[in-house]
Amino acid sequence: MRLNKYLAHSGVASRRQCGDMVKEGKIKVNGETETNPAYQVKEGDEISYKGKVVSPDEQFVYVLLNKPKNVITTTSDEHDRTTVMDLLDEPALKNFRLFPVGRLDRMTTGLLLITNDGDTAKRLTHPSHEVSKIYHATLDRPFSKMDMAKMEIGYELEDGPMSVDWVRYAKEGDPLTVALQIHIGRNRIVRRAFEHLGYTVEKLDRVYLAGLTKKDLPRGFYRYLSEEEVRMIRHFS
Repeated sequence: MRLNKYLAHSGVASRRQCGDMVKEGKIKVNGETETNPAYQVKEGDEISYKGKVVSPDEQFVYVLLNKPKNVITTTSDEHDRTTVMDLLDEPALKNFRLFPVGRLDRMTTGLLLITNDGDTAKRLTHPSHEVSKIYHATLDRPFSKMDMAKMEIGYELEDGPMSVDWVRYAKEGDPLTVALQIHIGRNRIVRRAFEHLGYTVEKLDRVYLAGLTKKDLPRGFYRYLSEEEVRMIRHFS
């Protein structure tokens, strides 16, 4: 098995992130730094990350969290701020090397998948799979029909094109809250898309992720995916 895949199966991070970690010299094989993500792990090899030996989990776990604001989407924080992992208070979950799939910035709320399945994480985050996400954005002033038309057509941001699958008011008669579906996942893309048109996003909530919704999942709570949901996200392609 390739080293980056081995690390992903061990729950260290997604396969792409694991590849970057290897290139950055963060992984050791039998005590020696290995920088080639394609290194073929052999039986008996000891793989370590941050001084700890890692190995693939025998069981995959899939947790859906409705993230509150002021929570960091990372496995740990050097400034001791609350992370999404701190919200997983079930002792049994501590036995697995879980990590969040993708990111929601600190003030963004809503759906976040947490797992130890690196292959599924890769599929859900890689641009080629075009996984859909729906956001509700509450703005500082009413969103005009003209600007909605501009967003529907699409425009260029500093790091590439911004395009939506669709955009509309989240509730009839409420021009302050806008619903939009996208399948791109660049950093702060929704906030920057509105800033480009002269708006400030005061609240941002992800209400749909790869077929998963917030139904019966209050803010700050989590649940395990059903078997049907697991099959759905594992075969997203």
